[in-house]
Amino acid sequence: MRPHDDIECTIAAHGSAVWRVCVLYFRSSADAQDAFQDTMVKYALADDKAFNDEEHRKAWLLRVATNVCKDMLKAASRTNAPLDEVGCADRFISRDEAAQPASFVSEVVDALHALTDPPRTPLYLSLYEGYSAPEIADMLEAPVNTVYSWIARGKTMLKEALS
Repeated sequence: MRPHDDIECTIAAHGSAVWRVCVLYFRSSADAQDAFQDTMVKYALADDKAFNDEEHRKAWLLRVATNVCKDMLKAASRTNAPLDEVGCADRFISRDEAAQPASFVSEVVDALHALTDPPRTPLYLSLYEGYSAPEIADMLEAPVNTVYSWIARGKTMLKEALS
């Protein structure tokens, strides 16, 4: 297991980026917190993983966070029936905007959530984290031209959703 101070320094340096990835996938703050915690536990237990520099460490954390979120979504889709199928969805939807978390009031975040993946993750990594297409291609293990296409398609879809 990694030393305590290594884990704390990593969370201080890259925790906000990992958190944003988790929030990108989940509307529920509790689910995002679970994904964040799982990502950091995986980091703490990956003591055999060596990193070239801080960018490599950050890219690794973002990739792990993405995979954790995808795994959680897959598991949830297999076990949970949608509320509207059960017939009680309206009882759990809050109509009070003041009661909604401030981070989800934004139309941009909602539009980004509505995108499929890809292009959601490559677009997020490009726009919010500032990664180039070749860097994203390495992180996602995809061809560079495919990443360019995903980013362009995502921007178009985001523009359409916001207009």
